[in-house]
Amino acid sequence: MKDADIVGQSLAEVLPHNPKYWFQTPHLLRLNLLLLVPLLSSSVAGYDGSLMNGLQSLTQWKDYFGNPAGALLGLVNAAQSIGSVASLPLVGFFSDKFGRKPVLLVGIIMIIIATAIQSASVNLAMFVVSRFIVGFGGMFVVQPSPMLIAELAYPTHRGKYTSAFWTMYYLGAILASWTTFGTQDYTSTWSWRIPSILQAGFPIVQLIFWFWIPESPRWLIDQDRAPEATAILTKYHAGPEFEGTNTSPLVSREIAEIVHTIQLEKLSKNTGWGALISTPGNRKRTLIAVCLGAFAQWNGIGVVSYYLTLVLDTVGITDSFNQTLINGLLQIFNFAAAFSAAILVDRLGRRTLFLWSGIGMLVSYIVWTACSAVNTNTGSKPAGIVVVVCLFTFFFHYDIAYTPLLMSYPTEIFPYSLRSKGIAVELFAIYGSLVIAAFVNPIGLENIGWRYYIVFCCFLVVFLVVTYLLFPETKGYSLEEIAVLFDGENAEVEDVRLDEDKILASAGVDHHEVVAKV
Repeated sequence: MKDADIVGQSLAEVLPHNPKYWFQTPHLLRLNLLLLVPLLSSSVAGYDGSLMNGLQSLTQWKDYFGNPAGALLGLVNAAQSIGSVASLPLVGFFSDKFGRKPVLLVGIIMIIIATAIQSASVNLAMFVVSRFIVGFGGMFVVQPSPMLIAELAYPTHRGKYTSAFWTMYYLGAILASWTTFGTQDYTSTWSWRIPSILQAGFPIVQLIFWFWIPESPRWLIDQDRAPEATAILTKYHAGPEFEGTNTSPLVSREIAEIVHTIQLEKLSKNTGWGALISTPGNRKRTLIAVCLGAFAQWNGIGVVSYYLTLVLDTVGITDSFNQTLINGLLQIFNFAAAFSAAILVDRLGRRTLFLWSGIGMLVSYIVWTACSAVNTNTGSKPAGIVVVVCLFTFFFHYDIAYTPLLMSYPTEIFPYSLRSKGIAVELFAIYGSLVIAAFVNPIGLENIGWRYYIVFCCFLVVFLVVTYLLFPETKGYSLEEIAVLFDGENAEVEDVRLDEDKILASAGVDHHEVVAKV
């Protein structure tokens, strides 16, 4: 596949020809290993999501906390989402004000503290409070991470790496589901306390390596620290042969594009929260972010993700062993499907994956609903088995788009000045939807059973139409060039090749100056 089809012609013409794979190139290997630290942020979220599934399958957890059900069970699940929503007005501001890296550190520390409270819980109130703190701190971990990845990644790796971000959600889900599967035979409270303790595993790994993560070059340029940004990109994009020598052509082009775009955004003074709806292009971006966040929760995934045990109960799979086993196998399947799509995202394109996903989910849900009805009315075992199969086919089609693209697509479509706020808006849509769904889903399943699935069949039809009409393809553009898709002739993007030296000089970077080492 040609580089121009991935990053656009402007960057493609200055990309160095490297016959080696990235893992054979020391500076790219170092960069990609460091980016695993923010990449693990989604694993933190994944562990939490699957943990509640696993805990609700354990009779020890249910007995200890008095068998919460209905609205009370909804509160237990919603506590984390409520905490997430509460933090979003703050985290977007902090990421722009103090940088992506410090915000990530604060979130890591908060989750470790929340884990200690959850693991030591002696009553349901204490458990719910810990879930709230997990949600609050979780957004400080999740919100800055995709931006840090997108703004640091090597140009030809950006699409794959940002798509891999939410794919790693399932790494956490796998660990959580198999941990609860392994502790289910413990008769004491350690059956649920051990999985709760391990919730701190990924944050501790992030904390150990946090110091070595570089700050976002785009944030540094926005703070008038372009020479520092140049040094970082030279170290990780150009390699040691350019450190202490002249700036590489690739880094010069990258810095020029970033500087020029941020300068124009500052001149327009269009960077506050109101800017999200101030122009037709920004309104479309914001609408896509809200739709994507809401679609990701109201396409039916919430019923399976957070209430898998209730879904399995409705088809006759009620024992703890089989429920936790299915949950564990499902997470491994999810990870494989999502990772495959992340690897192919530059070849297939974002829009293609969204449409393929929408059609596949709709068909799976229709069959699922019909077989659930047959199983409920007749007790048909084959129909119940088909329901379980449909769980896997539905998840496959969810995974190929709504896992890899959930965070990477909004990260791409928003310009730098609105990227942090745009992601915060999408996260608000995600976790706001989760709060409502956490209360509504168990009530719907308890009262109308399989008929509740019809609601999501209708939603999926609407979502498919909206996706077809609204979501553009972003393949083949740099982060700065994507603005053309939304703003057209008004896009703050120009061909920087004509005035590259002038743009660099305006930011205090000489194209021919010696680059400092970092």
